[in-house]
Amino acid sequence: MTFSSTLLENAVEEFAKLPGIGRKTALRLVLYLLKRDSGEVHLFSETMVKLRDEIHFCSECHNISDEPICHICSDRARKHDLICVVETIRDVIAIESTQQYHGVYHVLGGVISPLDGIGPEQLQIDSLIGRVQQGQTLELLFALSPNIQGDTTLFYISKKLQNLPVKITTIARGIAFGGELEYADELTLARSISNRMPVENYLGNQIQP
Repeated sequence: MTFSSTLLENAVEEFAKLPGIGRKTALRLVLYLLKRDSGEVHLFSETMVKLRDEIHFCSECHNISDEPICHICSDRARKHDLICVVETIRDVIAIESTQQYHGVYHVLGGVISPLDGIGPEQLQIDSLIGRVQQGQTLELLFALSPNIQGDTTLFYISKKLQNLPVKITTIARGIAFGGELEYADELTLARSISNRMPVENYLGNQIQP
């Protein structure tokens, strides 16, 4: 792809660094911005810079927030003795959109995946265990994507918590094994949360031939 402008080429290269954006799509986005009013483009760039510089990660659940404590963790109407453990911030957004869950969250920041070089120490597992050790948590609801990595993470954490007085459940598998949680439709996800099961039942079913 040959460009008539170095500025145009540099802008395309930056957009192409975004996930799922190829050079052709990047070029289309850049040309779209060039057609917009200068004030709109400045607002766009300022919004992105402000997002990067001022965003917080909740000190309790690790969700993104405008404040040190996110609005979910600071909401007294939520069930703070019920923690939903998810892989990413996108999963929080997906579950919140169902309007069927009224507890709080814990974002792990990924799942255990040795092939990708991701071990427990790279995830927010210790902080989760610390929250449970405070003694105020009655139930941990695991809403991890139903795949090998998700199940490995679920098994690892449940073993770490086996001596603590907390109920451990997982969402019902209305979601196909190998699927991604964030792409599940809202009805399926809502039913999976409502019909959650004890984690020992789920792990036992997975181990059986």
